[in-house]
Amino acid sequence: MFRNLAIAGVTSALLASTAIAGDNKDIVDTAVGAGSFETLVAAVQAADLVDTLKGEGPFTVFAPTDEAFAALPEGTVETLLMPENKDQLVAVLTYHVVPGKVMSGDLSDDMTAATVQGGDITIDLDNGVMVNDANVVQADIETSNGVIHVIDKVILPGS
Repeated sequence: MFRNLAIAGVTSALLASTAIAGDNKDIVDTAVGAGSFETLVAAVQAADLVDTLKGEGPFTVFAPTDEAFAALPEGTVETLLMPENKDQLVAVLTYHVVPGKVMSGDLSDDMTAATVQGGDITIDLDNGVMVNDANVVQADIETSNGVIHVIDKVILPGS
């Protein structure tokens, strides 16, 4: 039931929003408007991180697409969205966020960055731009409170 409510909320927000990159929307509104982050937005809502990611920031978000979430083992997303797994969900989501606004031009090969979760991510520039083992498929989507880099895989703390 909780997942259905979250999905209904995301669907309503998607239908009501016409936000696109460059409209000076915050990170959440930009993700909602893009239409390819429904799972991420539902997870952010379930983790009670909406207000944080709508906050002043700045934040850098490595945003997995819906396809990235779908590639997780069957049942993973549903399990993470359960209220009793909120701490684990928060850890996964905040591992995708770096404090500050880090544009692609700021990156260097093999650099590490501390995430809001507390772990480090590694940037690899040898074969395109990678964050840990995820490819950056679209970079530098500027928002009013930071930047979004779209990735093709969910990165997990400790992986």
